[in-house]
Amino acid sequence: MEVIDQVDITVEGGVHGDFRGTVKPGGRGRRQVTLIERGDWDAAMAEVGHNIAWQERRANLLVDGLDLPQVPGTLLRIGDVILEITRQTDPCERMEMLATGLTAALSVDWRGGVCTRVKAGGDIAVGDEIGIEEP
Repeated sequence: MEVIDQVDITVEGGVHGDFRGTVKPGGRGRRQVTLIERGDWDAAMAEVGHNIAWQERRANLLVDGLDLPQVPGTLLRIGDVILEITRQTDPCERMEMLATGLTAALSVDWRGGVCTRVKAGGDIAVGDEIGIEEP
């Protein structure tokens, strides 16, 4: 995983450089961009007694200052980028390899983050404001 200060996000490919965001033929793109809240990651770390860097979660974006909605269909705006929440991000088996109990700690109350579909692309950067887009 690479931590960067800015990135391009597209409807066709999600986060530039992350193959998982590419919409496959016949696919719906339900997991183009993943986001996790800083507070949720910190709470999970406290629960398992570790201090592992957030990027080890393998989420695309770390969000601070917004409680990510737990409602599929909710639209988020970051600059010109609009993301539609599709579901929670379930923790994978890799989390348990990082720290015993981390899978359970991330499974509580959508703490593992959200998956989104890109509705409008653009460039985003660290420090950009994130908010809920009204329909």
